[in-house]
Amino acid sequence: MNIKKYKIPLSILKIAGVNPYEKKKNEKYMNKEQTNHFKKILQAWKEQLNKKNDQITLYQKTESINFPDPIDRAVQEEEFNLILKNQDRQNKIIENIERTLKKIQNETFGYCELCEIEIGIKRLEARPTANLCIDCKTLSEIRAKQNIRRST
Repeated sequence: MNIKKYKIPLSILKIAGVNPYEKKKNEKYMNKEQTNHFKKILQAWKEQLNKKNDQITLYQKTESINFPDPIDRAVQEEEFNLILKNQDRQNKIIENIERTLKKIQNETFGYCELCEIEIGIKRLEARPTANLCIDCKTLSEIRAKQNIRRST
């Protein structure tokens, strides 16, 4: 089995106002306390992304100026394009968070979608929306690289 140390993105945990989960001896995997821990992280993360999206929308409304100079207009347009790409990325993360919250509700959270083994607390804290164990994720990435090489 491929075991790696995970660096937990403390910003996600700080956003949620939680500390890394301390597993207790003989504790059942994905018990109520653990699922509540991840639910709190996911909801706080989603809330933060929604606030950022609101700020971006407000910024675009207030900063939209019709510059007479074509270069200034092009710069503003490029800036808005970058902002929209970032906002689209955030919306995709929000969709993943919502999918993950449904998994918590359905009691399927924390298990690999392919092999159905435990993903692990540390991996989930590093990436709360993870849906594959580290082994399946590694194989998936290898296959993706092989497919890219074949297509070129």
